[in-house]
Amino acid sequence: MNLSIEQLKSMVIFAQVVEQGNLTEAARHVGLSRAVVSYHIKKLESQLGVKLLNRSTRSVALTEAGAEYYQSCRIIAEQASIANQKMENLKNEPEGLLKITCPVNFGLQMVVPALNDFRRLYPKIELDVMLTDEVVNIMQEGIDLAIRGAPLPDSGLQASKLSRLPTCLCGSPEYFKKHGRPTTPAELERHAWVIYKLTSGVIELNKGSSSYSVAVKGCISTNNAAARTAFIVGGHGLGKIPLYDAWPKIQAGLLESVLDDYQLSSIDIYGIFPPGSASSKKLRLLLDYLKVYFAKSLALINP
Repeated sequence: MNLSIEQLKSMVIFAQVVEQGNLTEAARHVGLSRAVVSYHIKKLESQLGVKLLNRSTRSVALTEAGAEYYQSCRIIAEQASIANQKMENLKNEPEGLLKITCPVNFGLQMVVPALNDFRRLYPKIELDVMLTDEVVNIMQEGIDLAIRGAPLPDSGLQASKLSRLPTCLCGSPEYFKKHGRPTTPAELERHAWVIYKLTSGVIELNKGSSSYSVAVKGCISTNNAAARTAFIVGGHGLGKIPLYDAWPKIQAGLLESVLDDYQLSSIDIYGIFPPGSASSKKLRLLLDYLKVYFAKSLALINP
């Protein structure tokens, strides 16, 4: 039997009659009159040569043949609905430009890989990515999202916490060979440090109920996180480094961590955006995606 467009329509209507329980509700659901729905059921039964429904004034009941036929009609109706939803999603796919700024090192190692995957999911969203360790004026520069490792200053901007980055104390094998390995917080003061200018010159450590504050000094300072790590790998001193940055180098034998039994403060990463931007669909999608991506990436680090 050849399948016509009209019969496909009747099959979808039949599935609705079964699911709604009577002709009247099915008619309301598909936007047709009760008489038209009844016509489609009768025509379907005539074409198939079997009775599909036992009808009463208020309800319908499937015959054995009707129950078997309904399973196929249900699948067709569901697939048609899925196809329509896909087309609707395609029409409503987020598009437009997102201007993003983030620190250089974190941007290269964590944000850019995340944006690579994000763009594969949402190819109509354009990205303008500014990597800088300087604090950018979001409003003046027209930035949609600034990713920062610092609490939100008192301003009219909005923020969403994206991740918490664990940190560790590291030095190179060459440095430890020359100067020894510190085993207590007090010994840290006697070592040279590579100073990252965008943080305080004090290292806070905790162990149990005890807290330690260590003022650090060094002959090298920089405002760039990647340069900081490179100087530490080069053997010029100790440094406090985010674990996402340190861990690959520890695995490669370029760095070694110390005082692992002490807790260090983590770095909270925020997504900061102008007021009112929270209603932007593409920004919400990006914020949610970054949270999941960062969580998965950090979970893979297993020192």
